[in-house]
Amino acid sequence: MQPFNLELTTIYEISKLLNSSLDLDYSFRGVLKLLATYLGIERGMVVLGEGETLHAVAWLGFPQEQLGPDRMAGAGSVVRYIQKTGFPTAVPDESQEPLLAGYVAGFPHRKGPPISFLGIPILHDRECLGVLILERRSAGASARLREDTRLLQLVANLMGQTIRLCDKVAEEQRRLVAERDRLRTELATKHRIENVIGQSKRMQEVIALTHQVAPSRSTVLLRGESGTGKEAIARAIHFLSPRRNGPFIKLNCAALPESLLESELFGHEKGAFTGALHERKGRFELAHGGTLFLDEIGDISPAVQVKLLRVLQEREFERLGGSRTIHIDVRLITATNRNLEEAVLKGEFRSDLYYRINVVSLFLPPLRERTDDIPLLVEHFLNKMGEDFGRRLSISGRALDVLVRCQWPGNVRELQNCLERAANAAARGLIEEGNISCRSGQCLSSLLWKRELTPLPTPIVAQPAPAPESGLERPSLARSPSGAREQLLEAMERCGWVQAKAARMLHLTPRQLGYALRKYEIPIKKF
Repeated sequence: MQPFNLELTTIYEISKLLNSSLDLDYSFRGVLKLLATYLGIERGMVVLGEGETLHAVAWLGFPQEQLGPDRMAGAGSVVRYIQKTGFPTAVPDESQEPLLAGYVAGFPHRKGPPISFLGIPILHDRECLGVLILERRSAGASARLREDTRLLQLVANLMGQTIRLCDKVAEEQRRLVAERDRLRTELATKHRIENVIGQSKRMQEVIALTHQVAPSRSTVLLRGESGTGKEAIARAIHFLSPRRNGPFIKLNCAALPESLLESELFGHEKGAFTGALHERKGRFELAHGGTLFLDEIGDISPAVQVKLLRVLQEREFERLGGSRTIHIDVRLITATNRNLEEAVLKGEFRSDLYYRINVVSLFLPPLRERTDDIPLLVEHFLNKMGEDFGRRLSISGRALDVLVRCQWPGNVRELQNCLERAANAAARGLIEEGNISCRSGQCLSSLLWKRELTPLPTPIVAQPAPAPESGLERPSLARSPSGAREQLLEAMERCGWVQAKAARMLHLTPRQLGYALRKYEIPIKKF
């Protein structure tokens, strides 16, 4: 092989090796082996560090007993000299060089042609990161040493770039680990059960049971209406458990169709279906060693129920389109606002799966059954929204009384949204009674709560008045006197006591509404 082609091949093979791994010991050992193959190197080492921290990370051709604790075989003085000067050192016969006397003395005399010595500084941005030391038999040709030095300087530059890249990757890994630990600590503090707001008797019972079930690995079923805080309790269980340092993975089962839900839960292999261009892990795999929270478990299809049952029984599954069995260690927490017992009786939910997930049940009370907690929740939400809005928010006593008297069919989630609307309407940061939605005709919660009224899917708009009717026999009012009176009062309150607007909402003519108000002796408020 011609010298020029040999140099190109050497540089190509070394660059390919250095790009293949971030393990410096492995990469630099490979570099020495390649130099031995292409350049006939007999002995070599790579020394990194500076001053008193020098140590060899790779070596070739040195007996283990001659390396010593620092593994430099007595080359410390010459390495420091090369680092100080920053220039390569090439010696045709190392036995004749006084600088190398201490280094050569550590090895027995070797017969044959003289041994040339090459010491190349490993540089990056003019900073010496280490030294590449090489030895080989030489006929004493100085021209050959110059060519080798030029080639080895290129090799040393590649090694310097690799060292800096590894340093950057290591620093990024340290940063990410520190950030991970910080976030874990922050999440553990944020989702502690002590941060679940509630001093009512019902919530204290939930908190006490949460503390009891958290240390075990039992499956937990959280039950309660939408918006009662089931996810907050699930997170608290996770961070109170021995799995707190593992992942907490959540999935809303009602948000995905059956075909996507199965892929989300179990993952899929490349080519499992149209569009599966890459292998993908499912939520069960991602939650290995931690907790998986499946919300709206009552809405999954029978086909997915069968596969979910097998995972709970065997703790193993296969990805879509795959045959490899994957074993997992996951604690399952599920939640639903459906009546699962009724779904089982109707054949909509498998009874065996019901028994599997209903190991420990936690019932979260609706907000209307824990009104003592509303002032605490209001204070918490206003403090949180005040940080987002950049101003201090407060609420008047009359406005708070309105919130306490509300039925809150949307529970805590609805309370938070109601307060956010009111905070946006509050001029000076003080939420007054008039800022509450139900006092300005913008709240449909009362209609959703009172089943005798038909919920309005869209905001009220002007509609043609229906044909006049005689009497009060109409479908839009309740048949019982007490129910009709309450319905009329609710409509008038929502419409700001504007009779024409209330009549449109109840699908009555203004004349019929006036007759009904007089019949039930409802005085008209004037504003």
